[in-house]
Amino acid sequence: MNYEAKIKESETHVFKVVFPNTTNHHNTMFGGKVMEMMDEVAFMTATRFARKSFVTVSCDRIDFKKPIPADTLVELIGKVKYVGNTSVKVNIEIFIEEMYADTREKAVSGDFTLVAIDENKKPARIFEN
Repeated sequence: MNYEAKIKESETHVFKVVFPNTTNHHNTMFGGKVMEMMDEVAFMTATRFARKSFVTVSCDRIDFKKPIPADTLVELIGKVKYVGNTSVKVNIEIFIEEMYADTREKAVSGDFTLVAIDENKKPARIFEN
């Protein structure tokens, strides 16, 4: 399977409900909780792409465009954006959906860089030549 096919196959979609225990005093989701969910989906996407063990090494420019209110559904979509020798960059987008209406809008996006590691926790090549 070529890179393009692997990238397409590894696209990851996760849906969550925004419950009150994940919101702040404005009744919107905590930014740290949003970043945690994004990191988790980035990890899943990288793992599905390369079937290696990964650790997150950085996140680039997370843009919070819209607040994420309680009692909504969110979809997180992870897509491999770049593949290096030992690292992948995964773009994560979060969309908000009203539970009882046909509305959908992008709320957050950002990029996460993950490095493949071996059994000694040292960087490992993603694909052997």
